[in-house]
Amino acid sequence: MVVGGGIVGLATAWKLQQSKPGLKVVLLEKENALGQHQTGHNSGVLHSGLYYKPGSAKARLAVDGLQQMVRFCQDHGVAHEQCGKIVVATSQEELPRLDSLWERGNANGLKGLRKLSAAEIKELEPHAAGIAAIRVPQEGIVDYPAVSRKLGELIIAGGGEVQTGTKVTGLHRAEHRWTAESTQGSFSADFVVTCGGLQADRLVRASGASTPVRIVPFRGEYYKIREERQSLVRNLIYPVPDPAFPFLGVHFTRLIHGGIEAGPNAVLALAREGYRWSQLNVRDCLEVACFPGLWRFLMAYPKMCGYEVRRSLSKAEFTRSLQKLVPEIRPEDLVAGGAGVRAQAMLPTGKLVEDFHFEEGERIVHVLNAPSPAATASLAIGQHISEKVLTRLGSEG
Repeated sequence: MVVGGGIVGLATAWKLQQSKPGLKVVLLEKENALGQHQTGHNSGVLHSGLYYKPGSAKARLAVDGLQQMVRFCQDHGVAHEQCGKIVVATSQEELPRLDSLWERGNANGLKGLRKLSAAEIKELEPHAAGIAAIRVPQEGIVDYPAVSRKLGELIIAGGGEVQTGTKVTGLHRAEHRWTAESTQGSFSADFVVTCGGLQADRLVRASGASTPVRIVPFRGEYYKIREERQSLVRNLIYPVPDPAFPFLGVHFTRLIHGGIEAGPNAVLALAREGYRWSQLNVRDCLEVACFPGLWRFLMAYPKMCGYEVRRSLSKAEFTRSLQKLVPEIRPEDLVAGGAGVRAQAMLPTGKLVEDFHFEEGERIVHVLNAPSPAATASLAIGQHISEKVLTRLGSEG
């Protein structure tokens, strides 16, 4: 049984079927359609694994997952394009960090990386600023909602069951089997995998286990560039991340079905599934307000947190951030876009859980931290979990 119908849960269910044909797989999703939260609200980028610490799960699974995702899209006719991206240094102080990315990318096995001079940046992105850059040709764009729909179809075609509108309220183990209590009745299984995303820690507690990790929701807001100004960006333009801050920073993304997106910022959401300031969930707010890790995080990054809120409320401030990469962008070029909520796992110390994080119990695996690049890596994550599940089922009889 897989709980959660985002792209990671779907990939896990499909990989279980692929690894052991005939295995009965049931997937339960609380929404009325698949991929309604992180999967359907991200920017649709195929990430290559440039940023992640060599040897980490993110690095390993992103590199493998990118290859698997491209093959999946080719095999099933899902819109995608490996258009490449550039990561741009706009000041001298960013050059050492750009060199570190170069070293990480090569250590992680990325292919075709190329260093760019200021003149070479202009050849690829005529309106971009920068004194140096790295071109990452393997990166691209994709329709993740379409990937999710196709995975759902494949699970059903393979004899599996996909139950939407089915919110799991409790998980109980008795007589060597798990029972999931839900809004649509009870379901039982020999093994459970929870892929709850924004509800991941609650599913751990619903199973009777405990974890120090808490999901803290950070909303990322986007603008879109007006059609007549979209020529300012050809493909993907990213900044050099600052290791002093926990988030990547705003960037430009060409969308697979047309248009250019700019963002995101990162503000604390007032609901785990709160895509606007007006969406407030009292339970979610109280839960995060009582979590000591949040206050330690805010005290560690007060300037950044304040700036992110200010940038959320001010288009002019948002524009100034974007102008570091594309100086010609103006506030009037931007129209309100979408937003996503990042399910970020945090420790009581206030430290963010940086890598993918899985917790295991008796015949149960919880995916407790799977933010970006989890969509790109989803098929590799699903394979990793599938191997873990089938190994344990085989060893336990």
